[in-house]
Amino acid sequence: MCDPTSLKIAVIGAGPGGYAAAFLAADLGMNVTLIDPELNPGGVCLYRGCIPSKALLHVAKLIEESEQAKNWGIDFARPHVDLARLRSWKEGVVKKLTGGLGILSKQRHVTYIQGRAAFENSGTLGVIKVDNTQTTLTFDRIIIATGSRPAIAPALKLDSPRLMDSTGALNLEDIPGSLLVVGGGYIGLELGSVYAALGTRVTVVEMLSGLLPGADRDLVLPLHKRLEKMFEAILLNTTVASLKEEKTGIRATFAGASIQDEGREKVFDRVLVSVGRKPNSEIAGLGVTQVKVTPRGFIEVSQQLRTGDPCLYAIGDVVGEPMLAHKAMHEGRTAVEAIAGRKVAFEPNAIPAVVFTDPEVAWAGLTETQAEKENREIKVAKFPWAASGRAVTLDRPEGMTKLLLDPHSQRVLGVGIVGSGAGELIAEGVLAIEMGALAKDVALTIHPHPTLSETVMNAAEVFFGTSTDIYRPKRG
Repeated sequence: MCDPTSLKIAVIGAGPGGYAAAFLAADLGMNVTLIDPELNPGGVCLYRGCIPSKALLHVAKLIEESEQAKNWGIDFARPHVDLARLRSWKEGVVKKLTGGLGILSKQRHVTYIQGRAAFENSGTLGVIKVDNTQTTLTFDRIIIATGSRPAIAPALKLDSPRLMDSTGALNLEDIPGSLLVVGGGYIGLELGSVYAALGTRVTVVEMLSGLLPGADRDLVLPLHKRLEKMFEAILLNTTVASLKEEKTGIRATFAGASIQDEGREKVFDRVLVSVGRKPNSEIAGLGVTQVKVTPRGFIEVSQQLRTGDPCLYAIGDVVGEPMLAHKAMHEGRTAVEAIAGRKVAFEPNAIPAVVFTDPEVAWAGLTETQAEKENREIKVAKFPWAASGRAVTLDRPEGMTKLLLDPHSQRVLGVGIVGSGAGELIAEGVLAIEMGALAKDVALTIHPHPTLSETVMNAAEVFFGTSTDIYRPKRG
């Protein structure tokens, strides 16, 4: 193991992966420089992604619950949305968290440079600061954590302020009367839910046969049913052939077998394109290094996050999917430990995925969709939330928790949850998978009652046919 205190480290990009790497490197005694165009660390996640979107989704859920309260005999007046104050609150959340990271950076004596870096060679960076001054710095190791950006199909490019990507949608310039969301993935559904709650008529277009492609259909179904009530329309097996600017909005032309002639064109006040993200691997000077980039733009790395250049490491969105902040953070820590000479590898058994819609959808480890593709034998145990006392008290019985188990060892291979708070509950599933827990371990772990967390235990009991809350008649 090398002496970390002798190393000079640079991290390019101060998103969750970048600042997690920089902070751990500093904790280990390395001399650390963190480079990013923003005023403080945080990256896309804090400035234009995870954090502002979740703040707005919280508001959307509050509005939805005020409407749902009529079922309980409580009537609220129709919500009045002060858009300026809402934007101010959202921006305040971002400022507080990014400012906190700035303080943590200073406390750790990390040198933070607001600017953009370019490679001069494998160990030297030229940095153009935001004040247009330039400096050249040399390092022992460099970690690339440049993240990703919204992708847009060429056919959907349009020079119009009415056309938004996820960043533009989070700015909340106004509450449009109608919004077309192109893409039925998690970004489109989350932001579509926000605008629908604020009063916009939302139409979602997805080219495949279901929302959230890749997620198990039984997890998506409760969400789809709820969104059908929230959205004006959900168009599956449909593409947007073209977008055209008009005086009253953007005219979208649809293509798909299910589209009737009268529905082939429609004008929308705004259009949100959310069809995926592209890695930011076009770094100035990267070609002078030995870093290898795939045709899709991802930087190739080893399990230690080392690139083809022994001095360079890469983490986060820029090295591949899933493009998730928590994945990037763990990769960042792994890279730093590898630089420090520790025997480490990034090889998780489960990376949780969460869609923060209402209901939330979350999964980790093996999915039924994946098992089917791999022709892999599994056992599935499902517990419907209609049998959960806590779910019923919340008036949210549409959820479901399921375990995917090895049929021979009964080891937990995957967990899927749909329902209120699924994003919090999935962590127990991740722990079970990583610890190699068996169905019996989960079933015998006492969970507090009444809680939604019980549904994980209940699903394990279903596997053994001994669930207290579900009757299974004996066969024969």
